[in-house]
Amino acid sequence: MGAPTDRVVAKLQALVRIPTVSDRDPALVDTAAFDRQLVELADQFPRLHDQLELTRVGTHGLLFRWPGSSDDRPVVLMAHLDVVPVDESAPWQHPPFDGEIHDSPTGAAIWGRGTLDDKGCVVAICEAVELLLEDGFTPAQDVWLSFGCDEEVSGTAAVEAVAELLGRGVTPWFVLDEGGAIAHQAFPGVEPPLGVIGITEKGTTSVELIAEGRGGHASTPARNGPTVRIAKAVLRVEKSPFPATAPAPTLELLRRLAPHLPRPVRSIAARSDRITPLVTRALVAAGPEAAAMTRTTVAVTTLSGSPALNVIASSARAGLNIRIMVGDTVAGVLAHLRKAIKDDDIRIELVDEGEPSPVSPMDEAFELLEDCIVQVFPDAVPTPYVMMAATDSRHFTRISERVYRFAPFRMTKAQRQAIHSYDEHLGITDLIEGVTWYRTLIERLPR
Repeated sequence: MGAPTDRVVAKLQALVRIPTVSDRDPALVDTAAFDRQLVELADQFPRLHDQLELTRVGTHGLLFRWPGSSDDRPVVLMAHLDVVPVDESAPWQHPPFDGEIHDSPTGAAIWGRGTLDDKGCVVAICEAVELLLEDGFTPAQDVWLSFGCDEEVSGTAAVEAVAELLGRGVTPWFVLDEGGAIAHQAFPGVEPPLGVIGITEKGTTSVELIAEGRGGHASTPARNGPTVRIAKAVLRVEKSPFPATAPAPTLELLRRLAPHLPRPVRSIAARSDRITPLVTRALVAAGPEAAAMTRTTVAVTTLSGSPALNVIASSARAGLNIRIMVGDTVAGVLAHLRKAIKDDDIRIELVDEGEPSPVSPMDEAFELLEDCIVQVFPDAVPTPYVMMAATDSRHFTRISERVYRFAPFRMTKAQRQAIHSYDEHLGITDLIEGVTWYRTLIERLPR
């Protein structure tokens, strides 16, 4: 039995209308909004809250346990309750926190911040559970629902959820968080959508380059001051990319895409694991998105110097956001930057660090996710991939070797570009399919 459309849509609208924006500074978080969201969740999903065991984690995180017929192979389904801020100058077609229904290129959709990232998953998971509880269903295995409240700022709720599970002796058979999707227009020359399942994710690390000097009046500049040295350092980092090599998940992705590629490149993709250097060069040449699949990337995101136009800076800084490819390490990244910069007087300060996640196996658990994709989205090609962004699921690799990243929603290229940007929206039909997918997954858990 499918999910009642109007009921599910109203639930997502209700959550989108609560601006649960997270911030690295707790003093800037609207805790009342998060309080309202927890009340709204309890109102919208009464059976889930009445029949499942609930533990609060962090300030507003939730961890539910749904006892199954067995606890031999428990699973964890994840999503997060917080969203990123809205740029008030961005050209939103519809108000970002109104949750209005309007047409989109693919049909009627719910528009607003969090529809894709990640309240759509929250609602789809909870509605799937709610419907199964209405039917008196008991899962074959314990099902845990972990909803973080500070994912967008790399907060601690997920860490606390892991600690709670660890304290209870829970070793999940697999963990499923947001990440991939039913991605339309995902690969040049490939017509069908891809059901991309992240089996690892890049590590996220941020550093600051700092150059210092005497500073002074702009009328008497000295050569090679702090801002000039920072500029040179940034250019040297730009001209010293990390070595490229296509990792195993990317090679498997290409192999699976081969039958759907134009004939001239089909045979190359089909043999990607045997001609890795050639495939790597082709991906690097294909543009920044494809190149990011092959190497650790560095983005210069912030710059600061003098506070006034007529003052020479005594300190200049450049912030770098680094996404570390599987096989590389934080230590290796720092060594690479030091070698590239060629200036021992520039300090490299580690702001935050995160190693790449281990690669999860493509065994029975992965095959279950694949089978559910094929059942609900028969036009899609299931495939593994390396996720570029960071999710809360990286913390769960501490307690489970099978951590996957997939959101069961159809997303066009424009929709994927709207995440963390403007005009975020989720199709109504796609939301219903997402509920169906989570329900299918829970129903098919093996005994």
